[in-house]
Amino acid sequence: MLSAQPAPHGVTCLAEGSDRLFAEALQACGGTFDVVLPVPADLPDPESDRELRSLLASARDVTRVAEPGPPEASYEIASSIVVERCDLLIAVWDGTSAGVRGGTAETVAWARAMDKPVQVVWPAGARRGVTVAPVPVG
Repeated sequence: MLSAQPAPHGVTCLAEGSDRLFAEALQACGGTFDVVLPVPADLPDPESDRELRSLLASARDVTRVAEPGPPEASYEIASSIVVERCDLLIAVWDGTSAGVRGGTAETVAWARAMDKPVQVVWPAGARRGVTVAPVPVG
C-alpha cells in the first residue's frame, strides 16, 4: 500500500509495535514521517529507548506533547494531532473498543467523526499480545 504512493509521508506517535513498523515501512519505500510524541510528565523519558531515538533522528519533524495529568492525557492529545494532520488514518486494530484513552479505538472514532478516511488493517489470525515476524512491505 505504501510503496504504491509517490513519496509517501506519514504521521505517527511511534508507540511500540505497529507505529514503529509503520515508520520503518515508510523508510523502506523511500518515504518520510513526522512524529507526534506523547511525553507524559510522570513517566521515564521515552528517548531512553534506543530504537525510538533512532527513529526520532530519522523523522522529518518531531512534536512533543506533554499534557498535565495522567499519562493517557498526553496519548489522547498526541493521537488527536495525528488525526488532524493525516489525510488517511491507517489503523492496525482488531476492532474492539477495549483499550486506553488515546488508544486505537478512540483514535479511529475521532478520525471517523472528522470525516477522515480510515483503513483498518488486521491480518487474518492475528491476536493481541502475540509477537510475529515483520511482513516485508513492497
